[in-house]
Amino acid sequence: MKFTRRSFIASTAFVATTFSIVRPAQAATYKLATNMPAGHPMITRIEEAARNIKADTNGEFDIRIFPNSQLGGDLEVLSQLRQGAIQFYPLAGAQLSNLAPASSLNGVGFAFNSLDEVWKAMDGDVGGLVRKGLEQTGLHTFDKMFDNGFRQITSGSKPIEKPADLSGVHIRVPPSPLSTSLFKAFGAAPQSISFGEVYTALQTKLVDAQENPLPLVDSGKFYEVQKYVSLTNHMWDGLWMLANGAFWKRQTQQVKDIINKRFTEAAIAERADLVKLDESLRAKLTGAGMTIVEPNRQAFRDVLAASPFYKEWKEKFGAEAWGTLERYTGKLG
Repeated sequence: MKFTRRSFIASTAFVATTFSIVRPAQAATYKLATNMPAGHPMITRIEEAARNIKADTNGEFDIRIFPNSQLGGDLEVLSQLRQGAIQFYPLAGAQLSNLAPASSLNGVGFAFNSLDEVWKAMDGDVGGLVRKGLEQTGLHTFDKMFDNGFRQITSGSKPIEKPADLSGVHIRVPPSPLSTSLFKAFGAAPQSISFGEVYTALQTKLVDAQENPLPLVDSGKFYEVQKYVSLTNHMWDGLWMLANGAFWKRQTQQVKDIINKRFTEAAIAERADLVKLDESLRAKLTGAGMTIVEPNRQAFRDVLAASPFYKEWKEKFGAEAWGTLERYTGKLG
């Protein structure tokens, strides 16, 4: 068979067209950063969601996950998110309070008595108030929060069994005015230290205590440098999945629906995962040599009620936001 120049060009054009039809869609890769360690239930569920999103979009939407603060600390990565250098970032409300004050409402000291109260509030009007505030800062906030658990106190020299035990204690807290204010109300000496430096701070006695949910006590190996765990449940901590607002607006409705669905599934599944993990970690930490203490939470709440704490934060949040919170927690202060 002889080929003329014209027939050769026509045949190659046909081959090129055929390959363009059958080849897989070219994936666009997007970044999701997180300060959570690899292996945390949230990371596991987000990885699952990312695989499902890629499959649902025929490989076109590929999310690459960067755990363990690989891309920087909270404030640094939040800046990257707002600038569009990364596209997704799950972050606790306390770290968002400078942008939208209502975002730290969930962290009011000794406000929630149970996870049931938490989810009614955060899936309800309190969460809606937070999302509305964050939307105004150029961030898209997904509907369902991921659970980071109730925060507990670990200590080295003595257990924290009653409010007076916190007097004078140097305790590490995250860079959050609410956390600092809470522990000052008990007479403690809170110090803001980044999570990656907490182990060394405890080891060198720069601080004698810290407070975090049990999964982070475990992953941070604080049981190597702390003796006691006091199950104070003093603050509930969760993470909002955030997206850069301009980036989110550029997505088609079909892609938005897929991502919303998969992130919602991930958050709901992670909540159940964390409850199971929290229960198992009590036994693990005890086996690692820690002593678990269950103090009277009401005694701590009574001290706060008698202090200016609730009054001051009601003024800072405003009557509307505070009233929204109290619809779920009951009267505070």
